[in-house]
Parts: sequence; C-alpha cells; structure tokens
Amino acid sequence: TISELYTEIVAEALFVASEQSVMRGLVRNYTIAGGGKSVEVPIFSTVSAAAVNEATDLSNTAVNPTSVTITASEIGIMTTLTDLARNSSSRNIAADIGKLFGEAIAKKMDQDLTALFDGFSSSIGGAGQELTVDKIFQAVATLRQANVPGPYYGVLNPKVAYNVKKNLTNTFVNPNPNDLTNEALRTGYIGNIAGVQIFESSNVDGTTDTDNCKGAIFSQDALGLAMMQDLKIETQRDASLRADEIVATAVFGVGELHDSYGVELLAESVIN
Repeated sequence: TISELYTEIVAEALFVASEQSVMRGLVRNYTIAGGGKSVEVPIFSTVSAAAVNEATDLSNTAVNPTSVTITASEIGIMTTLTDLARNSSSRNIAADIGKLFGEAIAKKMDQDLTALFDGFSSSIGGAGQELTVDKIFQAVATLRQANVPGPYYGVLNPKVAYNVKKNLTNTFVNPNPNDLTNEALRTGYIGNIAGVQIFESSNVDGTTDTDNCKGAIFSQDALGLAMMQDLKIETQRDASLRADEIVATAVFGVGELHDSYGVELLAESVIN
C-alpha cells in the first residue's frame, strides 16, 4: 500500500541525510519558528575595560550590536514512481529513492555552507599551491590572534587533504615520524592538527577550479545554518498515470556570522 511505501522512504531518507552531512554539526544552528522565514542574529563587538581612579565616575561605553539576517528558502527534488516499476523490481525501490533524496538534500546543504568559505576576508595559500601543515598553523595563529574562541574545525577537499598527508608521510620532508604521521599512514585519517579537527568533504568544490580550491579553518560561530523545515517527504497519487509522485523538500538558509572567525585556505586540488 502507499502508506507502507511512504514509511519506508521517510525512515531511509532521514538516516542518510543525517549520516552524509558534514557541515551541519560544525556551524551554529538556528530554528526559524513562530512565523516569518528569516532569523536575525545579533553580533556584539568586543569591549575593553580600563583602570579607573578612586572616586572617579566611569565613562559610558556604547554597546551597539550589529546583526546578520539569515533567510531561508526551499530546496527540493521530485520523482515519479510507477506501479509497474515498484511491483516488478527485485530491489526495495522505496529505500533506494530515500537514499538518493537524502543524499541530495544533505549535499546541497553542505555545498551552500562550504561556498561561504570564499567570503572570509582572511586567506592563506594561493592558486596552484599545495596545502601544507605550515599553512594550517598559520591559519590557527590568525584565529588565535583575533581572540577567536575554539574549538576550530577544518574542512578540506579530499585531494587537498591528500597533499597534507603526503607531506606528513614523506620521510624526506619529515624524517622523524610521530603519532600524527603514523595515524595518517595506518588509516589515511589526518585527525587533529594544531588543535584543529580536520574533516574531508567532496562538497568542497575541487573540480570547477582545480588550482583554486577553497577550504577553510573556522570556529563554530563563523557560519550559521537556519532551519525552517528539515527534510520532509510527501507522496501524491496520480491514478490515471498509475504512479505516485514522491517529493522531498527542506527549507533552510545559510550565512556568515563572524568574518574574523574563519580563514580561507586556497590550494590546488590536484594529486601529484
């Protein structure tokens, strides 16, 4: 029945979306509720205290926060599942469609968030250059100098991350292997460098411009994700077509919150 099909699609799609999204858990999350399709995030600048003399009035310090508005918009995907296709297939078509839709929604969310890396004012590296551990330390120093709170996260295209691993495991460049080197050799996982948790994601675009791939190191408060509606799947019966329309949608928005809380890493996404 259509009710059984609907249940299977929802269960599979929600699981896949949760597993595939990298960026969602690394940024500040907001929920849009109570009407409207945007959320306004107040941003308070740093204030400074000063020494005062006894019996002297303190001068007034103006506190005028700025704000960032994140507006949500719809994304969606739809397909038509015919009765003949569903009944004649040896596979669980409901689960397959759920997997495809869940991955598509999660990928779009990650791509929208990683596209914001290009907006950070601070940038390290350059076109055609390999990313090195030294540049990761430079990015961390930039964040700490700006008093950016941790923890810090790094998100890189897998081919950019490969060049980091290559330099870590190259015995000519690094003649004295350490725990980080050994972990990269054993599992291929970079792990934690300079206090930064490194993640690899193909949703960091490394194909459009292979010489100028844009990853980043950032604090959680650098970027925001505002959810108005999480992944939702609906079906509609078309009796004359002998089929069901299956529609997956989500409503969310992304935005940069603190420009100084992130550093863009420019590097080539080429394996040499």
